[in-house]
Amino acid sequence: MSDHQEKLLAEAVFKPLGDSALIVQIGIGIHPNIQKRVYALSEWMNCHPFTGFIESVPAYNNVTIFYHPIIVCQNAPANLTPYEFVCHYVKKVIKQLDIETNQQERCIDIPVLYGGKYGPDLEYVAQYHNLSVEEVIMIHSREEYLVYMLGFAPGFPFLGGMDEIIATPRKKTPRLSIEQGSVGIAGKQTGIYPLKTPGGWQIIGRTPLSLFHPSKSSPTLLHPGDKIRFVSISQEEFDRYREMSECL
Repeated sequence: MSDHQEKLLAEAVFKPLGDSALIVQIGIGIHPNIQKRVYALSEWMNCHPFTGFIESVPAYNNVTIFYHPIIVCQNAPANLTPYEFVCHYVKKVIKQLDIETNQQERCIDIPVLYGGKYGPDLEYVAQYHNLSVEEVIMIHSREEYLVYMLGFAPGFPFLGGMDEIIATPRKKTPRLSIEQGSVGIAGKQTGIYPLKTPGGWQIIGRTPLSLFHPSKSSPTLLHPGDKIRFVSISQEEFDRYREMSECL
């Protein structure tokens, strides 16, 4: 076991989540290096499941591992509870975890039509920071964002890397309905609504891309560890993307 793996194992915190899940915290706060650890552990568990394993769910600094306690109990040593067995299994995984080679490197451009009816809060965000609308678009679209996790709604990416100069509080009163593809800002975060849902983020634009396809084997366009870049497009380009997606 390398020094890095020993350090990771020493820092890992194990917590039960009911009788059929385990939370493994492997960092504090939000940081790309912690995301690498989270993604590597989650992917390893998915590729090397133990008997009774259901799924692993990555978050900002932890991985939740769901399992069937009865199946685990039937296959685990008699002296271990299902929780103890899963903890033991995960510790063995961490001892051989290769963080760097397990990290995928996908870079995806997300076309966005900013402002107007697709970005009803863009002017508010600009006024809040004493910037022009064009400056907000330039700042938002110049960064490369890391997908830390998916949550809230199927395929909703929580993105890190936004310039704090346009960080804007959530709306005091959430909207009852936000259209699919809407791009929003909430505090220091930015994200994309994959489905039509209620929400309180400041909506600055919309992408014509579809982020969630429940019938596909890999139903989400984006995955934790992906890097994305927002690309400002015109109404004509937006319409062309929509026509292309309808033909798929």
